[in-house]
Amino acid sequence: MYGGTGRRARHSPVASRHSPKTAVAADAGAVSWRCSYQEATVNDKNSYYWRKQLMWGLLLIGLGGALLLDQLDILDIHDLWHYWPLILIVIGINKMIGYPTAQDFTSGLWICFIGIWLFANFEHMFGMTFRNSWPYLIIAWGITLVLRPFIRERFAVNAPNKESSHEK
Repeated sequence: MYGGTGRRARHSPVASRHSPKTAVAADAGAVSWRCSYQEATVNDKNSYYWRKQLMWGLLLIGLGGALLLDQLDILDIHDLWHYWPLILIVIGINKMIGYPTAQDFTSGLWICFIGIWLFANFEHMFGMTFRNSWPYLIIAWGITLVLRPFIRERFAVNAPNKESSHEK
């Protein structure tokens, strides 16, 4: 707790007003922390875009593989066709995780909802058909309008900075 000078060591991140060297060191530490935070954010956003690209690549490989197996009469894809809305749900979830903007998050919610709605209609879950389930779309639209300010506030940190894009 005590330094070699007999004085109590300071644990405050605020620089001492008596020592200009301490002030410079504290400022350098703050700049270092900001830079490491920005680098971590950039790396996280890069991994977010890499994950999105990976998901699309795997989705295309899976779809192409299923179509190839159908052509080779190994798999009958017509039996699996009514599950395609589940792909929309996966795409919507992928848009919502990571570091989405408010627009990405909202569109991800819509894609998930439409995927769930289509799947429920194709499977006739809860007696749903296209004829009797269309009001759910209007209700979802209203929920989106109510939640939009909260989503914008929550994801404001992830919004692209217009000033920094002009500097580059």
